[in-house]
Amino acid sequence: MAMLSLISPRYRNSFRCIQTLLYPFTQSFSTKPFKPIEPEPLSNPIISPNSTSFDHSTVRQTLSCYANDWKRALEFFDWVQTQCGFSHTTDTYNGMIDILGKFFEFDLIWVLIQRMKADPVAHPNHVTFRFVFKRYAAAHLVEEATNAYYRTEEFNLRDETSYSNLIDALCEYKHVIEAEELFLRECKDLVFNDDVKIYNIILRGWFKMGWWKKCREFWEEMDRRGVCKSLYSYSIYMDIQCKSGKPWRAVKLYKEMKKKGIRLDVVAYNTVIRAIGLSEGVDFSIRVFREMKEVGCEPNVVTYNTIIKLLCENGRIREAYGVFDQMREKGCAPNVITYHCFFGCIEKPKQILRTFDRMINSGVRPRMDTYVMLMKKFGRWGFLRPVFIVWKKMEEQGCSPMHKGMVDLARKYEEEMLAKGLSPKPRVDLGTKPHTE
Repeated sequence: MAMLSLISPRYRNSFRCIQTLLYPFTQSFSTKPFKPIEPEPLSNPIISPNSTSFDHSTVRQTLSCYANDWKRALEFFDWVQTQCGFSHTTDTYNGMIDILGKFFEFDLIWVLIQRMKADPVAHPNHVTFRFVFKRYAAAHLVEEATNAYYRTEEFNLRDETSYSNLIDALCEYKHVIEAEELFLRECKDLVFNDDVKIYNIILRGWFKMGWWKKCREFWEEMDRRGVCKSLYSYSIYMDIQCKSGKPWRAVKLYKEMKKKGIRLDVVAYNTVIRAIGLSEGVDFSIRVFREMKEVGCEPNVVTYNTIIKLLCENGRIREAYGVFDQMREKGCAPNVITYHCFFGCIEKPKQILRTFDRMINSGVRPRMDTYVMLMKKFGRWGFLRPVFIVWKKMEEQGCSPMHKGMVDLARKYEEEMLAKGLSPKPRVDLGTKPHTE
């Protein structure tokens, strides 16, 4: 009850319900082979079919609690239906399918899909098969993922959405070669209204892989096939040019877009501002920034961060602070990346500490890499007092200097070495300690 008193009244009933649902399944963890539990209808004094009304949200949240234990999740899934009369919806089925897929229990997934097919209320939908494609791709079962797409015909779901989900899943898990081969082989037989969307997914897949040559080849392949490139095609390829160290090509694409009359969105403008700043200078970036506002495209935090970073890298710190103030006036709240732009370029310890205090006082919580960046910078300059100031702030913010319990792990490892008669002391010949000569 003490725990319930800490919970908002708005969520208290939901919490009680989830506690009640979890009770029968958390008493013990048996090592016996998996078998769905079938409790007697009134055998548990705490919970019975008539004692609690199970709504969709509560069942979904309870399944989420078992996301890392598919057997318990499936036991609960079956129990709440058979013993409590709960009618599963498509969403709760999809939640269970996603959990099973996480552990590559594909046979059970298809059992559930067949149950859905026979269910008068819940039917498989595009989300169902998106989970299936994603989990097959994660298991590197490309052929099975493709066959699952063909099986969508049974459920009247073999359409453009399912095909896009399949290609997207393959690309997400680095099977871009297979995705491209599949699409280019079948594209003549596909009758889709928006082919460019699938081309964009594959282009983005090559981008994530970092295969710049393949990105260029696929972009040229789109031209050869007469694909009408969209704003998103250009946005992805401009980003590719920037990341591959050719920002001037991104600027060229920007000019090509303007000639074609393609209206840029904030994402495309952000890429152009960064590209033109790297290739032609920050003043040209500011011109594009002004143009962006003139055409009615509102800048976001990424836009301001890009301008601030370019100004800081050019040593124009005062102007960067001016953009920072303008950003706040426009109602765009700075984030931790905004402050990192300043910390990376400011060369005065007092100014860094003032900016750091301003960051904390504004409610922006520093990350661990923020503290590491500042302490390394002060340490490199030989200033110890600022290091201790940052360290104290880190403790006040509740950020532990230990990294995921590695100190305890190192201690246990040292004890194990001593027990085996090995010395944990640094050895010069292994490079664990520098030569003193």
